[in-house]
Amino acid sequence: MTYTPDSATKTVSPKFDETAIPSNLRSADRMQPRPVLWLITVVAISLSLFQLYTAGIKPLGLFYQRTAHLGFVLFLAFLIFPAFGQSRSRGALGWIIDAVCLTAAFLSGFYIIWYLDDIIARAGWWTPMDITVGIICILAVLEASRRAVGLGMTIIGTVAILYALAGPRGALPGLGEWMPGVLSHRGASVDRLVGQLYLGQEGIFGLPLGVAATFVFMFVLFGAFLEKTGAGKFFIDLAFAATGRKPGGPAKAAVIASAGMGSISGSAIANVVTTGAFTIPLMKRLGYKPKQAGGIEAAASTGGQITPPLMGAGAFLISEYTQVPYIEIVLVSIFPAILYLGTVYLFVHIVAMKQNMRGMSPAELPIVRNVLKAGWQFIVPLVLLVWLLVNNISPMRVGFWAIMAVIGVAGLRGLWAVVFDGPLTGARVQASVMRGVRMIFESLELGARNAVAVSIACAVAGIIVGVVGLTGLGLKFSSMMVSLSGGNIVAALALVLIASLILGLGLPVTASYIVLIVLVGPALHNEFGIPLLIAHLVVFWYSQDSNVTPPVALAAFAGAAVAGSKPMETSVQAWKFAKGLYLIPLFMVFNPEIIYGGPLPHVLWTGFTAILGLAAFAAAIEGYLFTWMDKLSRLLALPAVAALFWPDFRIEVAGAGVLLVLLAINWLNAREQRRAAS
Repeated sequence: MTYTPDSATKTVSPKFDETAIPSNLRSADRMQPRPVLWLITVVAISLSLFQLYTAGIKPLGLFYQRTAHLGFVLFLAFLIFPAFGQSRSRGALGWIIDAVCLTAAFLSGFYIIWYLDDIIARAGWWTPMDITVGIICILAVLEASRRAVGLGMTIIGTVAILYALAGPRGALPGLGEWMPGVLSHRGASVDRLVGQLYLGQEGIFGLPLGVAATFVFMFVLFGAFLEKTGAGKFFIDLAFAATGRKPGGPAKAAVIASAGMGSISGSAIANVVTTGAFTIPLMKRLGYKPKQAGGIEAAASTGGQITPPLMGAGAFLISEYTQVPYIEIVLVSIFPAILYLGTVYLFVHIVAMKQNMRGMSPAELPIVRNVLKAGWQFIVPLVLLVWLLVNNISPMRVGFWAIMAVIGVAGLRGLWAVVFDGPLTGARVQASVMRGVRMIFESLELGARNAVAVSIACAVAGIIVGVVGLTGLGLKFSSMMVSLSGGNIVAALALVLIASLILGLGLPVTASYIVLIVLVGPALHNEFGIPLLIAHLVVFWYSQDSNVTPPVALAAFAGAAVAGSKPMETSVQAWKFAKGLYLIPLFMVFNPEIIYGGPLPHVLWTGFTAILGLAAFAAAIEGYLFTWMDKLSRLLALPAVAALFWPDFRIEVAGAGVLLVLLAINWLNAREQRRAAS
């Protein structure tokens, strides 16, 4: 029932080995007693089955769905991640702490379910038990965040709570005296804050967790089913078959395969360690420096998070915040994603040409026909997924049917193998059925495990969003942003970029996006006039920059670990290759036609200038396109690229003309050099 890589390759080549991938979960598992591992499996499978039931059979109400999801996720987090770290056994003290935390997880999720009617009837007149359980839940979420997401997220959530309590009418009036005037507020009592964060719809159980408990979980589970059936190897083999013979083939394959893996993984880091385990050694073998190989993989894997049809949790959140159907988010994101991946691909090509690299030999590469023959089943669920989205089916229901499609085509594939690939015996039938059942349960467990971190991050983000709504911080932050930027839209976008980088030091991408859009989204839309959807896309793209931007570039650090290079050098390379991540959002702002459309000539001109500008920028940075560029050409190219972003048609035309002349001169020089060499 799984994709078999050996059937698609002609010779022995480096294998995609998922067991070799570094994983926090696997290192934690090695220290877990067997009964705990069994309990983790049971809870994880139960969570996945609960999600499947509510997605495809009987949907539940808002509080029932979100509170049950949180209870399961917290319980799973405290089982998987021990109190004192993953490399140590729990010990007696650890078990006592974890027993308390597991009890808190159960109370957090199921107290509201049990007493929901009474809580609604009280409508703000909370009992001491309500407040006590609310405090327990908030502490449990912060502790789970420390274990599963990182200390940075926990600190930011704690600071948000302290900020809400600070003020003359708050529980911490003394702390309010230290607040600058623009940030001061009257403060909230403990009861009011707990009511906001736990007993209402604007805190922990708000929109971020709601998206995680419905859409995101289903697509994470869908990715787990694809992973367990071998889709990762299929996409990598397909990319190598398409580009492996070209100069720098493995690097180009990494760009394409990472876009494909974006349909499976919700994490750029996971993309790096899965795709990179195969592509980085081949890049090094063909002549790429280790830091270049790691940087290319990090930049390409980051592109997987902005590539349709699945774009991580952020795309679902954009849809919910803007009330734009998810399929429209997907459609308008296609061209920007192509621009980004095309820019990375061009950087890779230029580096290969500068170093006179060659592609891999045909004997080392998979055959397209064999790859498709062995893995066609992975295309069917993706086609079904897109078709259902186009027909305006709920993304949660789409995820359910996509999972059913994976199980169905994998079962048909297994049935075909049993009937036609050998003698039809009872032993072979039994073995095939057991493989299928094991694959289903492993996928259910893996999907739940993979969803733990993002769900907890969304719960903490809900705390931050709740505090922003309670204190009015969003309006104050917007005023600060307008003041600091002087009303200049470029300066405002630069501030957003800096803020996203700072937040990225301690927050995962999804949480960074939520915090940023809550704080700066109103200013970008209301004060600077950026259309709502574009404002969200800009913040979503900029929230990815912590993966590739020094000094803390998480995806680049993962690439450095695989490549055996220095983390900082690798992150600098990733930052260079991922330049489209910073330029394309700017282009969206000043040329909204590439998102919203318009008259055909205008749209075509906008698309042409975007491609021309990114290609010229890559050439100017590397000093090479068709051949080496002289210093004057590189110097003239940069202001000409900036002219393409200018909201004046005459300046755009002038910039495009300069770039076309420079690139034409470079092409003529390359032709003369080839003619002289021959």
